[in-house]
Amino acid sequence: MKRILFFTVIFFLSTQNFAQGKADWKLEKMPVDLETDYALSALPPHLRKDATVYLLDPASGYYVGRKGSNGYICFVSRTEWEWEDFRQDLATPISYDAEGARAIFPVYMAVAAMRASGKYQPAQIKDSIKNAIISGVYKAPSKPGISYMLAPEMRVYPGSPDIKKPVTVRFPHYMLYAPYFTDANSRYKPGTDGMILTTPGNTILGDGKGPYNYIIVPASEAERAIIEKDGQDLLKRLAAYKSYFNTEPGMAHHHGA
Repeated sequence: MKRILFFTVIFFLSTQNFAQGKADWKLEKMPVDLETDYALSALPPHLRKDATVYLLDPASGYYVGRKGSNGYICFVSRTEWEWEDFRQDLATPISYDAEGARAIFPVYMAVAAMRASGKYQPAQIKDSIKNAIISGVYKAPSKPGISYMLAPEMRVYPGSPDIKKPVTVRFPHYMLYAPYFTDANSRYKPGTDGMILTTPGNTILGDGKGPYNYIIVPASEAERAIIEKDGQDLLKRLAAYKSYFNTEPGMAHHHGA
């Protein structure tokens, strides 16, 4: 139940606003090598070499840091529109196949560009994306597909958009596109655990109206052990970069799952 509570979100995944300081909108640029490796860690190793990597310029938004050829893209999400919130300590490696890159990633690009401009408050960005979805500017994926979120660690919102405090977690998983899927249809009956489903857009657009819903498939215990072992160097670099990536026992209050 605890794991489901934490990841009935994940990706996509955001929540509400604290009072915003004048400079809260401006993000710090991650070191390019670290951001590149962190973004690529979302993918299985065999897909990384030929994937396109998008990096974030806090002054303008996402740009192509490395052009790939296999149809997969990866990036580090720093702002989630559903949460109506600007934070400096959100960092979620996400990857998409070609369909997700076409249908879903443009939303992340728009959100990043609006935040980078300094002209919009979180509520304005949320309303802009919401209205663009309603009007058909942004559409759901047109066919089945997958978003890999296999990074050894991520900094995410822990649940629905009314919980604004990110947590640092180690929960590599796969996300299958499930446009307009409802929570009720993901379980045997109310009160049973059922599938792990993330539907943050439903909170804003209405039940069953979120085009970017996902069914989450956790990595197996064996996979998690391998991912963490393979990612040891990256984990050390992340912890050295920002203390909120530290998941040692003394920082246990920052993570769950």
